[in-house]
Amino acid sequence: MQLPNNKKIYFASDQHFGSPTPELSFPREQKFVAWLDEVKKDAEAIFLLGDLFDFWFEYKTVVPKGFVRVLGKLAEIRDSGIPIYFFVGNHDLWMEDYFQKELNIPVYHDNQEYTFGNKTFLVGHGDGKGPGDMGYKRMKKVFTNPFSKWLFRWLHPDIGVGLAQYLSVKNKLISGDEDVTFLGEDKEWLILYSKRKLETKHYNYLIFGHRHLPMKVTVGENSEYVNLGDWITYFTYGVFDGDTFEIKEY
Repeated sequence: MQLPNNKKIYFASDQHFGSPTPELSFPREQKFVAWLDEVKKDAEAIFLLGDLFDFWFEYKTVVPKGFVRVLGKLAEIRDSGIPIYFFVGNHDLWMEDYFQKELNIPVYHDNQEYTFGNKTFLVGHGDGKGPGDMGYKRMKKVFTNPFSKWLFRWLHPDIGVGLAQYLSVKNKLISGDEDVTFLGEDKEWLILYSKRKLETKHYNYLIFGHRHLPMKVTVGENSEYVNLGDWITYFTYGVFDGDTFEIKEY
């Protein structure tokens, strides 16, 4: 894809709307909607890299209550013709076809590759990648198992959603996140993962969320690992103008 003049591609991740409570996350949702209103003016495309919600589950005819402002804004932007791409995170990994059917937004469950201008991108949420984090990887296999989802679907939404929110916010069993401090290039799993990916294929930018820590790290010749940060502490996002990629704070 060649970017038209003055058009940009935007990336954001880890909003965790609903955490720790819907009332306390509401101002963050308002702030994110205001950001969407700004970037739609020159956006060629918008990438959302997961954990938009602190919990999400799609029953056959029910989705979690709330988030109407952000969902409405995404619908408005998509209806205007701007592409939006959604990558599930570890908190909204039970997303299925609601976004596709209601918002016309494709949903991806693993990394995707893109070319914008003359730059190549590897894009994903980032959970469960790289070495280590074996406890979370085992937990993810349980959560994504079709039988587990079938069992959970039999819980009344008031019980199921309440239980999941408790585990997510209180016990962090779904999260698997480390404390948000830089561990060093030799210990950051996504940096190690990015370097390993570059052994077999070149990318200019390897862009992920999940770590909640905004950073750009050179991981190879003409290659940068990017973490987008979050909309809890940092309110950061990525923007590519056709030549360079920057992390900015809103």
